[in-house]
Amino acid sequence: MNAASAPAAPKASRWRLRRPGPRGQRWLAVLVFLFAAILILIALWDWNWFKGPVERAVQARTGRALHIGNLDVDLGRTTTVRADTLTFANATWAKQPNMASADRVEIDVRVWPLLRGNVQLPEVRLTRPDVLLETAPRKGDPGNWNFLGDSKGGTTPQLKRLHIDDGRLQFLDALGRTDILVNVRSGEPKRADAAPPLLVAGKGRWRGNPFILSGGTESPLELTDSAHPFRIHLDGRAGATHAVASGTLTNPFQLQVFDLQFALSGNDLADLYPLLGIAIPPSPPYALDGRLKRDHQVWRYERFTGKVGDSDLGGDVQFDVSRERPRMTANLVSRRLDFDDLAGFVGAPPKTGGGETANAEQRAEAARVAASAKVLPATPYNLGKLRAMDADVRWKAQRINAPKLPLDDMDAHLLLDDGVLRLDPLNFGVAGGDIRSTIRMDARRPQIATSLKASVRGVQLGQLFPDAKLAEQAKGGISGDIDLTGNGNSIAAMLGSSSGNVALGMGRGHVGNLLMEVAGLDITESLKFLFTGDKQIPLRCAFADFGVREGLMHTRSMAVDTTDTIILGEGDVSLRDETLDLLLKPRPKDRSILVLRSPLRIGGTFKDPSFRPDFKALGIRGAVALTLGSIAPPAALLATIELGPGKDADCGGRYAK
Repeated sequence: MNAASAPAAPKASRWRLRRPGPRGQRWLAVLVFLFAAILILIALWDWNWFKGPVERAVQARTGRALHIGNLDVDLGRTTTVRADTLTFANATWAKQPNMASADRVEIDVRVWPLLRGNVQLPEVRLTRPDVLLETAPRKGDPGNWNFLGDSKGGTTPQLKRLHIDDGRLQFLDALGRTDILVNVRSGEPKRADAAPPLLVAGKGRWRGNPFILSGGTESPLELTDSAHPFRIHLDGRAGATHAVASGTLTNPFQLQVFDLQFALSGNDLADLYPLLGIAIPPSPPYALDGRLKRDHQVWRYERFTGKVGDSDLGGDVQFDVSRERPRMTANLVSRRLDFDDLAGFVGAPPKTGGGETANAEQRAEAARVAASAKVLPATPYNLGKLRAMDADVRWKAQRINAPKLPLDDMDAHLLLDDGVLRLDPLNFGVAGGDIRSTIRMDARRPQIATSLKASVRGVQLGQLFPDAKLAEQAKGGISGDIDLTGNGNSIAAMLGSSSGNVALGMGRGHVGNLLMEVAGLDITESLKFLFTGDKQIPLRCAFADFGVREGLMHTRSMAVDTTDTIILGEGDVSLRDETLDLLLKPRPKDRSILVLRSPLRIGGTFKDPSFRPDFKALGIRGAVALTLGSIAPPAALLATIELGPGKDADCGGRYAK
């Protein structure tokens, strides 16, 4: 083979791997070393090295000591920070050293949003957390939860899921006599991808009153984000008072804004005073349901409906707690008001008969009142309630149920300002007319100073006693004025010390002759009308004018003037002793035989009045008749003949309307 035919030598390959030079070998060694170092660092790293810096940073920011027993971190796109045996110190003035503690806290943090300053927490898991919230011992100072000051800087964390295992929350308010202990745990979620609900069960004392609480919340998504409401359902009882709240809280960490469906029931609305500080007079058992809203310092109970005793009640109530004294504003309406349900306003219990609604204490009080000889309520008003808050309340009743009183409707406006209560007006429709009144009660003194001004207009006599046969055919409008002032802490004490004027009168009308004749004991006329029927006697007028001094009403003038009889009255009515001492003296205007007309004595008490003729006067007439009869029997009739000395009373002009 010659040289020309020998195969050519192969060319060097373009991609041939070259052996690294000395410099490349050094870089490769560095990379291998760093990788090995990272592996060794990860294997040997102790995250507890960060405990000290974290604890010092928290103390510098809050002024409270944080202690972490063990710290660990699982790195990843969602990093988990795990801390065991944590304690967070309490305020310096608190008796207990720790405000919060937990066996374990696990926090999931998204890394990439964190680099942009956006704190996203997909889930927080707490094992046996124990949190104590406590108000300061001096009123007005911040509670132990205010450890971050008023700083508004920074970004609010976004919490997506919260899981609590065997948690405990305690709230202490020594000044408010409140101690609440609530157990909290996470329940089972409705779906696999849903956050678990929170279940709560607790008990304690609220303003010194024992209570129990149970319920739960839906998933606390966006717990601190005001754009995402936090749903709850809670059921609480304090004695006989029962409340069920269901709805949403906006920013539940502050509890400043919420909107809840709120059902409230109990034995007595007065029980709300020690629980909520709302001063309401005693009431029969009640059940209400409406929307409870809070906008920072203003609470509202809107569009509520329900029953109080045997009355329906609805409307809107607002309670402003930003003032020195809380102020309640309300607009109330009752389509049907049972009149005895208002008894608590005057210190009396409601009726307790068949079909009437009352609690056990009110039934016992009603039994005591029934056994008492007095009628006027003697239960004193609570001066503390009258001074505790201000109020502006309007209440209208479209129809009133009062079997023994011909009441039609009610319009009341209650104003309470710094211990001074005014009812202006307090109006009732009565028997086709009305009674318009204003009442002022000054409770700034140890004894309440009360003034009452009332006007009676157009009350129809025939409607006053619709079930009484003698009044069925009566007709006439009653009018008058009442002006009284008194001192005392109960209705009985106020009236028993009162002074002023009471005047009532009736203009033209008619009454049954039977009523007039029976009052005058005209035997002939009474027997005739009893068997042949009543007839109507035109009534010119009737009036009673009393001067009142220190609880004693004394007649200045009293008369009932008809076409055939004028009855003149005199005497006293004691509001202090609740006794009657009136004498009605009939003066007939016709001539009638067999007339034994005698003054009628009205005595006894308000609770048990008595009506009896003056037997002394009857005895004198009887003796004259017997004496004349012994001489000549027909002459005995002369002693019973009235020549009609009575004259018309000049009162028709005043009460003619």
